[in-house]
Amino acid sequence: MTGTRANLPDLLIGSYTATGGGNATGISFVAAGPVDGPADVRTVAVIDDPSFLAVAGDRVYAVSETVDGSVSAFRRDGSALEHLWDAPTGGDAPCHVRVDPSGALVVTNYTSGTVTAISLDPSSPALVTEVLPDATGPVEDRQEGPHAHQSVATPDGTVLVADLGGDALHEFRITNDPTIEPVRVHHVAPGVGPRHLAWHDGDLFVAGELDGHVHRLRRDDSGSFRTIVSTPTFTGSSAADSLLSHLEVDDAGRVYVAVRGRDVVVVLDAADGGLSLVGSVPSGGVWPRHFARVPGYVLVANQMSDAVAVLPVGEDGLPGEAVAQIAVGTPTCVVPV
Repeated sequence: MTGTRANLPDLLIGSYTATGGGNATGISFVAAGPVDGPADVRTVAVIDDPSFLAVAGDRVYAVSETVDGSVSAFRRDGSALEHLWDAPTGGDAPCHVRVDPSGALVVTNYTSGTVTAISLDPSSPALVTEVLPDATGPVEDRQEGPHAHQSVATPDGTVLVADLGGDALHEFRITNDPTIEPVRVHHVAPGVGPRHLAWHDGDLFVAGELDGHVHRLRRDDSGSFRTIVSTPTFTGSSAADSLLSHLEVDDAGRVYVAVRGRDVVVVLDAADGGLSLVGSVPSGGVWPRHFARVPGYVLVANQMSDAVAVLPVGEDGLPGEAVAQIAVGTPTCVVPV
């Protein structure tokens, strides 16, 4: 099973540095080139633990997943990143950053359980932080309190924040002033540990890091989410072996989810309102933290392999065996640019 042979695009890769026990020195740039050619990899910004990146036009935003976390803004010109500014993120261990349709930069802080909106006014980035309600879950070593993991925009103009520690999705209305207005809290089943979210066909797909399931949710007439269908623990004999990480849905309704512990990428079919297994394939390394889909390939950031694996994708959407490895220290995020 192989995809169409093509050049890979330019890539920016976030990683852990020595501060977080990793092997990178900052943000890496990988120049576009043929899959079977030598990879041109260079460090383009020295920053502590840039574990997640967001790109909007020529702007690049990178969290620094440290105690008293921060976010940095850069202007990209080809392979170069020009540093513009730094700002606090209003919490500890920021692990996700995204440019919201409101125009604000939204950052989730894992350890402190906070979400921060940062105005992108170039003259003076201002910020406001919301603390998630104190909550716990049944997985004692992971759910001792709220842990904000990711934010996504909703079709209704609001923002959902996945709270892994509190088994909840917090809905906010965010503006570029900036302001954060709580709208409602949507609870999921105890022990799910929602990590990453994605939309398709009006439904919300939730990667349960702690229960090893993907859940398909739909709003009811009251505006609350209810679970339509959940997968079985398709990736191993127990949820402890199946720590789901990143999740995406393509235009054909195929759900891709990376699974650490089992070191696989699982593909599901979400057609006709369901959620069925298409296949499970090796991630090409150890501890698949994140991935990106580009034409013909899935690029998997295998955190503990110090490499991004290049998996060709067949017409059925299922990735094949890795055909290349891009050497990058402790990769945690891959963004095509």
